[in-house]
Amino acid sequence: MARARPEPIQVIKKRRDAALAALVEGVPYIQFLGIEFERHGDELTAVLNYDDKLIGNPMLPALHGGVTAAFLETAAIIELSWAYLWEDIESGAIDPDTISTETLPRLPKTIDFTVDYLRSGLPRDAYARATINRRGRRYASVHVEAWQDNRARLFAQATGHFLMPARMDPT
Repeated sequence: MARARPEPIQVIKKRRDAALAALVEGVPYIQFLGIEFERHGDELTAVLNYDDKLIGNPMLPALHGGVTAAFLETAAIIELSWAYLWEDIESGAIDPDTISTETLPRLPKTIDFTVDYLRSGLPRDAYARATINRRGRRYASVHVEAWQDNRARLFAQATGHFLMPARMDPT
């Protein structure tokens, strides 16, 4: 029995990039804050590009606490959605030419989200990476860490619990 020929890497990358773009474009607040996502395989890193509008205390200056919390929560929700879609993306069940915010499942809903502000966020780009602690059919638990210049020096971290969207019927 002959093994199926693997898809070209360009096709796989196109499918992954289209799915991620559709996820991010579905939330206007992500564009308002200037959050982008860097993808390396199945690993996502959220990037909060610096902008003067993100400063909460101009005397320090420091990133606004609400911006920091929104950045961490966004990283967690997109990571959960990405993990939720990963099997469909890899299997080819998602067509990169027809993917849009309307064809994707709903985003997870936040049950609770606790942020630890470890130090002031400086006026520069910030990065965050989320780790899924538990993901079931209905519930997920996520931990997020944010840093700026040095990955070992976090300026904030958060833990959140989310209600996962129901799986859509393939029919």
